[in-house]
Amino acid sequence: MRITILDGEPDSASSFSTYLSTLTSSLTGLGHSVARLELRALDLKGCTGCWNCWVRTPGECSKRDESATICRAVLASDLLLLASPVTMGFTTALLKRAADQMVPLIHPYFEVEHGEVHHRARYAHYPLFALLLGADGDTDAEDIEITTTMLRRMARNMKSRLVFAAVANRAAEEVADELALVA
Repeated sequence: MRITILDGEPDSASSFSTYLSTLTSSLTGLGHSVARLELRALDLKGCTGCWNCWVRTPGECSKRDESATICRAVLASDLLLLASPVTMGFTTALLKRAADQMVPLIHPYFEVEHGEVHHRARYAHYPLFALLLGADGDTDAEDIEITTTMLRRMARNMKSRLVFAAVANRAAEEVADELALVA
């Protein structure tokens, strides 16, 4: 399985970053191809809602940054793992910015799916989504539930589904084993 990890941890020396390194090694050890994109190292300008990715440069952000790296990695994956510590009740700004940069992957046109309006697919293949959150003492169950619900909705709009959601409070090797089963 081809797995892309969008690492939204801003601090490379944090315990969550170490956890993600162990998880990456474990997944690779299980025979998976893993690409870990450390978002803190990428130049991401952030979506301004100009919609050029839908009109002027279909499928690509018109800003000159590394958002195309994210989009290519997403499309090349079987499983996209969104990984972030919970900060102020949600993912970090890094992961939110990267998620916003995936807007070019869908069409601006809408269709009705299961009684809801969603964007049309631009591509034939989209990866399954997974979520891994780092929680500290200030994080509560409601923070986890809201974040999971928001990213489940995002996956649905991205022509996929959220197949895994967990908090990084168990051994990374256990999480790797569970992730290997979902796709």
